[in-house]
Amino acid sequence: MFDKILVAVDGSQGALDALQVAIEIQQKFDSELLLLCVYRHHSLLEASMSMVRPEEPKSLDTSMEDYASEVIKQAKAQAEQSGAKKLRGFIKAGPPARTIVKFSKDRQANLIVLGSRGLGDIEGYLLGSVSHKVTSLADCPVLVV
Repeated sequence: MFDKILVAVDGSQGALDALQVAIEIQQKFDSELLLLCVYRHHSLLEASMSMVRPEEPKSLDTSMEDYASEVIKQAKAQAEQSGAKKLRGFIKAGPPARTIVKFSKDRQANLIVLGSRGLGDIEGYLLGSVSHKVTSLADCPVLVV
């Protein structure tokens, strides 16, 4: 039924809870588990306005990509520790909801699993803004944990 399960992770507790649910589903259906961390691309103007000035300055995108890599690394470790198999991690830049939906279409995912609230800067009233958008844009079933 579910050949490929896409799990959107951002390092939040909600995303980690969603990952655990996805692992349980994967084990029942012997699915491939695709972990995706999306970071928002920032313009040069936004980067130049940053108040943080490290000794070796990196672009804001590079810092966000590094963070996303660490999120994927930790999510993969958690999944493997919980017995997940057929596991792959991906990092993408872009608007989170649209990037998740496009990735699920491109990879032909049968199910998207994500937390109800993540680390986004704007929260919805009942659902986080990303989870709300994904549920309205996705062609496949979406499980919000």
